[in-house]
Amino acid sequence: MKMSRISHKIHLTFTSLAAVGMLSGLATTTAMADVQIGEVANTQISIYGILDAGILYQDKVTTDGDRKLGVETSGRTPTILGFKGARTLDNGWNAFFNLEAHFDLDTGMFHGSGDAEKEADDGSGRTLFRRQANVGLSGDWGTAIIGRQYGSAILAHLATEPRGFKEQFSNTYAWAYSQLFTTVNDAAGDAGRNANNDVGFFFKNAVQYRHNLAGVDFGILYSFGGQEGSTSEGDVISVGAAYTAGPLTLSGSYQNMRDQQTSEDLVTSWATGAAYNIADWTLKVHFMNTENKDATGAEVLDVDALGLGVDWGWSPKNSATVAYYINEDKAPATSAETRSLVVSNDYSLSESTILYAQMAYVDADDMGVVSRFATSVVANPAPVNEKTTLVNVGLNYAF
Repeated sequence: MKMSRISHKIHLTFTSLAAVGMLSGLATTTAMADVQIGEVANTQISIYGILDAGILYQDKVTTDGDRKLGVETSGRTPTILGFKGARTLDNGWNAFFNLEAHFDLDTGMFHGSGDAEKEADDGSGRTLFRRQANVGLSGDWGTAIIGRQYGSAILAHLATEPRGFKEQFSNTYAWAYSQLFTTVNDAAGDAGRNANNDVGFFFKNAVQYRHNLAGVDFGILYSFGGQEGSTSEGDVISVGAAYTAGPLTLSGSYQNMRDQQTSEDLVTSWATGAAYNIADWTLKVHFMNTENKDATGAEVLDVDALGLGVDWGWSPKNSATVAYYINEDKAPATSAETRSLVVSNDYSLSESTILYAQMAYVDADDMGVVSRFATSVVANPAPVNEKTTLVNVGLNYAF
């Protein structure tokens, strides 16, 4: 895949991409999805959401040193609106559904997804329920989910990524961009894609089984390729597990996506992490590797992403985090790294209202477009060969 084509696709999709902010986003939506809005056919229906917006200052946006100040949506978590339903069945099982949309609070528009289908610049082609659109069953035997949903791999690391995969200033973007470049449907019609993948976080045409056994919470997801004459072309497998024993949490995952025309491996990713809690402190370490190949088998990316962090609950209402990331692309043509130091504080105005402040100092090597995105801790990468400071203050409101 040529660099110019990748750059073109970035302007179509990536500049509007704000991947997920998984820990705070998913955990908060689960906690806040208590507002029952009705009951239909013995199904309890709830609505929930998170609204997040703030002000972002960046001292260098380009290599010329231009500064930028403006409104930033989803600084801490994604801005979402969701509906969920649950029904108790006669055999003691439960049936449920999840519908979850992602939109930008600064414009009110649906948020651009990483799906392979080309999206119109005006947003008319954007996915409505980008994050979740699924139905499932659960019981003592575990949980089965069918439809568009979170991958098992990312769910395994919610407690071990240094900043909990917050929307900005974490390895959310290193995960997302490094698993997207060779799976998009290139405007020139090149092979080398997987239409089921949305930035390595969300998968459509998927079935997932989840369970918790003896302290191990695990999941296995399979996304069907759906190609005529083949059961492997375009499929995805995502596996993840987290083990918690007292103050210690360990996590591991594996994810693989295959080309929907050749069935060759396009993206292979694995990750491992650990967290240890000591009183008001939590220490975290997380490592992931992602390899990308194009349709010819040539290596496009080989990203190592290491994150180290510590959380400190220094008062009943305040939680501070310091994290350091070293993200390196080892592909021969683009070998370079981005180093990022992040400092943040969350102040709880109430159980579901958080005032946050966060700062990132980014030092990026000279690298190509693919590496610049795949090693970034922010949606729009800091300029290469520069040391850039970003400051973001915002309000996160959950219901």
